[in-house]
Amino acid sequence: MTMFALALILAAAHLLGTLAKRFGQPPVVGEILAGILLGPSLFNGAVSETLFPPDVRPHLVTLGNLGVALFMFVVGLEIDHRLLRGSRRAAVGVSIGSMVFAFGLGCLLALYLWHDHKVPNHLGFVLFMGASMSITAFPVLARILTDRGIQHTRLGALAMASAAIGDVVAWFLLAAIVTLTGGQHFWQVLLALPYALVMVWVVRPLLGRIVSAPARGGRRTAERELTAGPVIVLIVLLLLSGGLSEWFGLHFIFGAFFAGVIMPRHGTERLRTQVSDRVGMVTWILLPAYFAVAGLSVNLAAVGDDGFGELALILLVAIGGKFIGAYTGARAGGQPGRVATTLGVLMNTRGLTELIILGVGLQLHLLDSDLYSLMVVMAVVTTAMTAPLLRWSYPRQMIDADLLKLSQEWRETARTVPGRSVAARPPGE
Repeated sequence: MTMFALALILAAAHLLGTLAKRFGQPPVVGEILAGILLGPSLFNGAVSETLFPPDVRPHLVTLGNLGVALFMFVVGLEIDHRLLRGSRRAAVGVSIGSMVFAFGLGCLLALYLWHDHKVPNHLGFVLFMGASMSITAFPVLARILTDRGIQHTRLGALAMASAAIGDVVAWFLLAAIVTLTGGQHFWQVLLALPYALVMVWVVRPLLGRIVSAPARGGRRTAERELTAGPVIVLIVLLLLSGGLSEWFGLHFIFGAFFAGVIMPRHGTERLRTQVSDRVGMVTWILLPAYFAVAGLSVNLAAVGDDGFGELALILLVAIGGKFIGAYTGARAGGQPGRVATTLGVLMNTRGLTELIILGVGLQLHLLDSDLYSLMVVMAVVTTAMTAPLLRWSYPRQMIDADLLKLSQEWRETARTVPGRSVAARPPGE
């Protein structure tokens, strides 16, 4: 029965993901909707109970968790550390502004919602709501920028750097909340620090030697076709790291993400690309199972009139907090109004990252099922609105003008700076 359920999930996710792409949306929007439609929101749960009986659901949870671990590893693997060095003042301003403002409004919203959604840990609920409002989905944002062809513009680089900084800060913030509310022994939590130091100072250099070992003929791993050895090493590393972080009292996603972050960048460009591509193919199969499991906890049919009022308030706080914070931070960093507006739009991208964080909140009982359902809808709406608003705030003619200007500046630098090859192609060409 598990095979039939997985086949149905994959078919539904692919169908709605393709439809979403045709309407100019990231496929993840359609895939999340597929999970919701397969849940109890339709026909009083008759569909989900028939398609996903109790004996099948634990298997889907296992497959979905593995898919999320692989996804978070790829996210960490693809974060370009160089982005954090460019446009530093503006990127930090946008990240801090969008996170602090959204976090504060989210905490205030939690104080209001507490009366109707009382969970065991009041402080954890307030902090978690703040953190969940401050998230930007780095992978989905990167996909939207690439689809629009603006990943090589200064705006694209600034948006990527801001999202990367925000993602790292958000994961540390969520880790602190999980530690505070998890109820584990304090000595276990303290072990996370030596674990992180060993990963950075011991595992990272060792990993660099393994994945960059010379191949036959003198070529290094980064320059030759990928073999099974480096992939197995990396998969074992992410599983061990995820298992350790979970034992420390954190969530396994932190360990998987950290395993990708510590991957050496120098001399491993092709290897990281190949690993991302091949692991990404596996996540395409496993992540829809996570969407289906998440959808089983979303019951929009149980949301009454008060619930839709709360949804409107959640959307107002989520969109307004990120937009105003990012806009203010960008303007303080010296960016023009059009760029600041576009960054405010882009920082509202939440996607799968938000869904993962909401799943953590549900597991820790920091959200009840009704509020979880509303927050999932918020994640879908804020992600779906990004692409249309981006076409308005940063139209095609502005993209072409910025790319042309950047190309001209690059060629001018190539002519005047010794050692810079004029024959090399400028960014975006």
